[in-house]
Amino acid sequence: MRILLKQDLQTYASFALAILGFFIMFYSLPDTFSIPAKLMTGIVMLGVILWALEPIPIGLTAIIILLLMLVLNVAESSIIFSGFASPATFLIVAGMMLATAVNETSLVKRLSYKILMRWGSRTKGLLGSIIIIQQIQAFFIPSTAVRSALIIPVASLIIETVDAKPGSNLRKMIMLGVAYGGIISGTAVMTAAIGNILTVELLDRFAGIKITYFQWFFYTFPLWFILIPAIWFLLLKLFPLPKEQQYFPMIEQEMEARIKELGPVNKQEISCLIILCFIVGLWLTEPIHGMHPSTTALIGVVIMTLPKVGFANWETVVKINYNTVLLLSVTLSMGYTFVDSGAATTISEYLSVGWFMTLIQNPLMSVIVVTVVAQLFHKLISNVSTAVVVLVPVIISVAQNAGLDPLVIGFTAGLTSLFGYILIVESMPNLLAHSTGLITQKDFLKPGFYATIITIIATIVVASTWWSWIGLV
Repeated sequence: MRILLKQDLQTYASFALAILGFFIMFYSLPDTFSIPAKLMTGIVMLGVILWALEPIPIGLTAIIILLLMLVLNVAESSIIFSGFASPATFLIVAGMMLATAVNETSLVKRLSYKILMRWGSRTKGLLGSIIIIQQIQAFFIPSTAVRSALIIPVASLIIETVDAKPGSNLRKMIMLGVAYGGIISGTAVMTAAIGNILTVELLDRFAGIKITYFQWFFYTFPLWFILIPAIWFLLLKLFPLPKEQQYFPMIEQEMEARIKELGPVNKQEISCLIILCFIVGLWLTEPIHGMHPSTTALIGVVIMTLPKVGFANWETVVKINYNTVLLLSVTLSMGYTFVDSGAATTISEYLSVGWFMTLIQNPLMSVIVVTVVAQLFHKLISNVSTAVVVLVPVIISVAQNAGLDPLVIGFTAGLTSLFGYILIVESMPNLLAHSTGLITQKDFLKPGFYATIITIIATIVVASTWWSWIGLV
């Protein structure tokens, strides 16, 4: 009874805070903001609070925001509903269906067990395996949440097998490896994170800049290659283990037993691997055939579920998490409406002061400024999708006011919003790792701070070298 009462009070308090946030934004913004712009900014604040505190499911919050935009008439209904017709939405839907289909086979489990059997018997190899498994999955499973959900049972099995005690460095290292490995797995693969997809969509819509799957990989793979060993090394140093806890022969034995349980590689797994390679091949060759990544993903879904051709059952594959679909569609609509209402333009005009315009005239300096701003903004607006759809249009508008090519700073803003290490609400991998009860928010603070600094420095290094060499900066 007390627990229910406490939950009710938290729900009421969350809604009260969200409504208060709406009215504060509406009444405190200066008259330079039009009424639709004030309303839209208030709706964004309400959504941010509800998504951060999550008193109700994220999909229900999305519907409430959609209704508020419609009822308050902040833009034409065609603009408000446009997020549902975006190719980005269909890419996420198809990606989730692909992930469900892949999970119908033992392919991911077999891959994870094989890697852990080979390298997981020592601390360095164990942590590296947990991180690397998610990087491999990123090419085939276009959702950080799904990738983390697949690796968490494996991580829990490892913790149980090695008897990692609550609060121990080993347990913290493993679970942070799950969380941070999931975060950085979205770096170089455009389809691997919602934030990436949103960034590409917003740059196309508001700046007329198209970024293909291959181009995203080409721009970001050096940063990805830096972050993988950097995060691995950071966690090893922050959570040292005594020598007697650095060797786990039981993991090799457990993984070997699990592989035997799966039996030999079957026809389903082979078909799944062939189709996945075909899909990735189409994504990489987008500049040649011109098909949007959503089209490629939908082709993959059809092949995987087509009777006599595929291996997955349609009735199972179609049962996806529509909370995520609603979240993406409505946040896209928020971004479009935020611009259409004039809110993004007004905010960009406030930012377009002389000293700031002078500061971002230097391409490298603009990357540094936007990287830091995006990290701070992401701490305030914890939801990645919301952070991207609010920040990227503003950054694009500021770049256009300054007479700059919006590609590099718009791209940097979206990419940086992916990296949320400190707070559990900053990313789905953090939330899922924390939801297991095996790690606390406190455990994220110190490693998250260092990981954030490392990521900012790595981005600046890549911008000053690789991006400069290829002409992006």
